[in-house]
Amino acid sequence: MNKKVEIYSKSNCSYCVMAMNFFDSKGIAYEVYSADDPDIFDEMLKRNPQARTVPQIFIDDISIGGYTDLVEKFSE
Repeated sequence: MNKKVEIYSKSNCSYCVMAMNFFDSKGIAYEVYSADDPDIFDEMLKRNPQARTVPQIFIDDISIGGYTDLVEKFSE
């Protein structure tokens, strides 16, 4: 998969770690943004105003949602 993958994550977030492990296991590169930073958190909300949890995952600038959404998408 040669796509741009971005993950908005917070420290101590087990679902964030699981999302990163998922991409690692598939050999897919990704960029992580720390939503602990208020500016990054605001950016995440601008990109996905409905976001209420982390991780928030974007593939090619399209919101995938969180970890469970990611697993559902890849199991199709």
